[in-house]
Amino acid sequence: MKDFESLLQNRRSTRKFTQQLLNPEQVEKILKAGLMAPASKRKNPWQFVVVEDKETLKKLAESKPAGSAFLEGCALAVVVLGNVMESDVWIEDASIAAILMQLQAEDLGLGSCWCQIRNRQREDESEAEDYVRALLDIPYQLGVLCILGFGYKDQKNRPFDESRLQWEKIHLGSYRLPETNAPES
Repeated sequence: MKDFESLLQNRRSTRKFTQQLLNPEQVEKILKAGLMAPASKRKNPWQFVVVEDKETLKKLAESKPAGSAFLEGCALAVVVLGNVMESDVWIEDASIAAILMQLQAEDLGLGSCWCQIRNRQREDESEAEDYVRALLDIPYQLGVLCILGFGYKDQKNRPFDESRLQWEKIHLGSYRLPETNAPES
């Protein structure tokens, strides 16, 4: 990428990937970005399960009824975990690590997409987190936040349209309710 602004504009969720595999250097850079993430009190409560096996990717794609199918077609999935016993802000810390991995992928010209697992259910209303935990032998003290899918993009996404920025959500100095055009009494 040319600069950080371009990186932000161009990082869009990719749900269609080519069959091309990632090389070890790309995988290392993505994982290194996650490991370099800042964390509260530098506790680093996150851990990552890296999945490239096609059969396991197919099973991960069945984690929930909607929003996980794209995982079957990705070259790499990273299951983002957080140790609930180490940090009360593991969700925030793991989220930061996840987005840094996604930004690193974009910088490498790769696509990525976040699949939310925490607080999501399967069709039978069981927890998606329990399904992923059982599938990958994840210990109970590790919360499953999300699964990130990575690969070469097989879809064209337009950069973020800055005309859609919601500047009304910015409050200077203190929170202010939007002014209404109510008629005066």
